[in-house]
Amino acid sequence: MFVVFILFALLALAAALALPAIAGFPPAARVHLAYAAGIMPLILAAFGYFVPVLTRSGGASGAALLFPWLALVAGLLAFAQFAAPDAVPHAFVASAAAALAAACGSAAWMHARGRRALGPPHACLYWYVAAALCLALAACATLAMQLWPAQYAALRLLHLHLNTLGFVGLAAIGTLQVLMPTVAGRPDPEVANRLRRDLAPAAAGTVLIAAGAAWQAALAWIGLALWLIPVARMTAAWWRLHRAAILSWHGAAPPLAGALAGLVVLLATGLLRPLLGGAMTNAAFAFIVIFLLPLVTGAAGALLPVLLRPGVQTPWHAGFRAAAGRYAGARALLFLLGGLLVAVGREEGVVLSLLALVLFVAQVSRALTIPRD
Repeated sequence: MFVVFILFALLALAAALALPAIAGFPPAARVHLAYAAGIMPLILAAFGYFVPVLTRSGGASGAALLFPWLALVAGLLAFAQFAAPDAVPHAFVASAAAALAAACGSAAWMHARGRRALGPPHACLYWYVAAALCLALAACATLAMQLWPAQYAALRLLHLHLNTLGFVGLAAIGTLQVLMPTVAGRPDPEVANRLRRDLAPAAAGTVLIAAGAAWQAALAWIGLALWLIPVARMTAAWWRLHRAAILSWHGAAPPLAGALAGLVVLLATGLLRPLLGGAMTNAAFAFIVIFLLPLVTGAAGALLPVLLRPGVQTPWHAGFRAAAGRYAGARALLFLLGGLLVAVGREEGVVLSLLALVLFVAQVSRALTIPRD
């Protein structure tokens, strides 16, 4: 199931960037295709994959397996609402309600797994729970738009920031911190302590940035300062421990580090704050190119061989990772440059990002042809 959502997310991200050249879908439809239909189900599927590992418990089953599919329905309804507003009655409310149910159900399931864990659960679990709660709040903000139309613009910004920095950001940073030591081949003995220490400033920073974007800009600057604390600590640890892997031209480490670099750029330049006015749409697509694409491609290159062939690691797994990670450093640079160009409204950025994505797809296709021993 996780493989299906990885592939669909890559397709949704590519389509969101390429649709203007194919059809005249409005920007809001493309944004919701990427985030709601692509990334939201992928993250909930990732929870189902990683949480049993973090809690040393059995695999996800029952309702937990339905949450990503429910999120996919929510995402497709959101896309339909903006792509063809009259096609599906009440799509806006139905989408928000489905997303709220998926988020609350996922959070409750993760909390229950944490309580039944064999020993203390890994600290990354709490980042996932916080991310799911941010998604729930973002869905509530969508429902509130229908009740308080006078606050529509403010609630839209609240919704956007709770989704990007809250749901996506918290889930991604938690995953990156446990995935990087694996792909770099060097343990990080402080990762659990760092995750425990840094969740509070990251979560508080998210809420303050979202509230500041919606109502009071000064709060956003305080939230930004708080968010930079975990990012700075994580960056320092990676530079100290994984510098050689990050600066390599090959492997999964360069795109994962590229995703972190993209997030730093977005935070430092304030692209996710409302003071840019009309540039918020550019910021949403820049977030896709400069953060989500290197994150998803880097993680996919590392995880696909395990997902496709679980069990004992063989030369086939190593060969797959080598093929999928070849020149990944160049891809990371293309995503970074493309995201910067998209942020300032240059179409060349979309071309560069799609070129990097096509390169990744070609490399994965090549990896799939490696004979199994």
